[in-house]
Amino acid sequence: MVRKGRRNKIRILAIGDPHGDLEKIKKIPVENVDLILIPGDLSKADIARKINFGRINGKESSDALKRKAFMEIYKSTFAVLRYLGKKAPVYYIWGDFDYSDKAVKKGIKDFGSSLPFFSKEFKKIDNVRAIRDKKVRFRGLSIGGLERFEDVNWVRDFRPDEFDKRMKVARKETKRAKKILGKFGKVDILLCHQPPFEVLDKVSNPVAPKRWNGKNAGSELILDYVKKKKPKYVFCGHIHEGKGMKKVGKTVVFNLGCCGWKVVEIE
Repeated sequence: MVRKGRRNKIRILAIGDPHGDLEKIKKIPVENVDLILIPGDLSKADIARKINFGRINGKESSDALKRKAFMEIYKSTFAVLRYLGKKAPVYYIWGDFDYSDKAVKKGIKDFGSSLPFFSKEFKKIDNVRAIRDKKVRFRGLSIGGLERFEDVNWVRDFRPDEFDKRMKVARKETKRAKKILGKFGKVDILLCHQPPFEVLDKVSNPVAPKRWNGKNAGSELILDYVKKKKPKYVFCGHIHEGKGMKKVGKTVVFNLGCCGWKVVEIE
């Protein structure tokens, strides 16, 4: 429905990585907006993060703990989407701890436990759409949704454990992301998880490994795309401590942090 007095404008609310914090999300004014955008990390993933960073002293078996981590992600994802979907159309992408059906199948294979598929639950929610690696249009506005990918420059600079294995994955995923951005061409809005390189992307998080702090965790590929294609806006998250706004040429980049938000109006 087009609001009186705003016939030629689209009012967009972009919300930073929710991380399943429904109480924070409920404090964001969502009235009178035409579209809600989310750049990934929909879920609460506290257990999964502890597992990844080796901070579990756990008395549970590894498989039981992994299932618990999965269900925390699953339930919190849909709590956020159900709430926001009642307010306005929602377009979102995947971040670091969001699960596709492919990941669910892998989980079932790895620890031999039945798990619910995300796709079945998504079908029950109206007004919510994943735009993972897709270019879509909303009332004439073009939006490219680039999901989180393992970036070659991140692996090169941060040198995570299993470096060779991670670099192999990064080369494959960065190549895929480059192909997707090429298909997008020019868009009005780029919705991505990582910030562009050296744009609101410096790590200063006390829970991150010490050797990571002070480094730029953004994507060189995304920066190159922004410089060449000049979208009006980039909405991202991922590096929460980088929350803010910065221009790259005429493009306005918003790192929305964790549950930060911004409303923009576009003709």
